[in-house]
Amino acid sequence: MNDFDDRQFIHEQGKRARKLFSAVVLAALDDAVEDEKEYGNGPEKIARWARSRDGCEVLSCAGIDSNERVVSGMMDFVGKGIRTSVALSFEERERRQQAKAELG
Repeated sequence: MNDFDDRQFIHEQGKRARKLFSAVVLAALDDAVEDEKEYGNGPEKIARWARSRDGCEVLSCAGIDSNERVVSGMMDFVGKGIRTSVALSFEERERRQQAKAELG
């Protein structure tokens, strides 16, 4: 039973670490959105970061495969100029509305 508890603890710890690295990715996207608004180079900045050794490591630790499709998606997201918190709240609101429509 003790072995199960240890595995459960390690699993939970891994989930917390993945969430932490996901927050770093969101912060990098927000920084790039700000650079896009100020200097017009946001997509290039996020692409440079995502392709760098540190960026690849952070993406990997967040559970995101660091391939060119991901980099392209990040560049498109930054190009839209919407902060991650706004995009996530909008996505959540849409998901809830769709769930209500399916039930009702």
